[in-house]
Amino acid sequence: MKLIRDCNIKLNNSETRNFLADAFYPETDEKLPLVIFVHGYKGYKDWGAWNLMGEKFAEAGFFFVKFNSSHNGTTVEDPHNFGDLEAFGHNNYSKELSDLGVVIDHFVKDPHVDDQKIILVGHSRGGGISIIKTFEDERINGLITLASVDTLERFPKEEALEHWKKEGVYYVLNGRTKQEMPHYYQFYEDFQNNVHRFDVERATEMAKAYVLIVHGTHDESVSAKSAEHLHILNPNSELFLVEGADHTFGSKEPWTGNELPEYLNIVTEKCIDFINKNMK
Repeated sequence: MKLIRDCNIKLNNSETRNFLADAFYPETDEKLPLVIFVHGYKGYKDWGAWNLMGEKFAEAGFFFVKFNSSHNGTTVEDPHNFGDLEAFGHNNYSKELSDLGVVIDHFVKDPHVDDQKIILVGHSRGGGISIIKTFEDERINGLITLASVDTLERFPKEEALEHWKKEGVYYVLNGRTKQEMPHYYQFYEDFQNNVHRFDVERATEMAKAYVLIVHGTHDESVSAKSAEHLHILNPNSELFLVEGADHTFGSKEPWTGNELPEYLNIVTEKCIDFINKNMK
């Protein structure tokens, strides 16, 4: 089977700015289910083994899309590095949801896509964004969370919050790149101004889609209790815990291998089976 890899497609969002997306799909005359991958905090579309995951989805008969959110710190000119920390500092949940809407609107029009079968796959913070989008957009009929947060209220504690407000910015060290990554206070203000919209728990309860919740039991960033909580909120969901897996299911940046890491391969196969069982 021949795979089409259409990379670095430039998308325009008038509410944010231009950003890039990739599409992987098999060469076929059939219309394919659309699977959109949403990266997490300090993530980007080409991080780790996401390309290999996309190829596996495509080989299984899906139209797989991944993208850089417009303010994730990468640029259209350099999608692999955090070359625009100013943009990163001005990111917020409203912008990420807006970008995801642009991605959906763009790719449902692709002649290879079955617009009646739209699945979001969100990793970490991208899981929370995907949950909210699934509740808001009735076109989405499949939701898969990978190591997802169960709340988007992940901000400094009260004393640090006051300092953030006073200074206007706080910095988080990127352990891999050693960059001090800024977060401007507008991020918190955006959350406060849209606190009901960004209620992940409510969106999980109300989501009218097939839901698969995937989490590693050795996740060092987001506890597996978050997955169990999401499952309780949406008892019709399926919970799949991967024994021994970490936050990125064995992947890391850079990923130099030609095969998926063992845990991420297990997860990808589970996702494919879940979609085939419920939607294909």
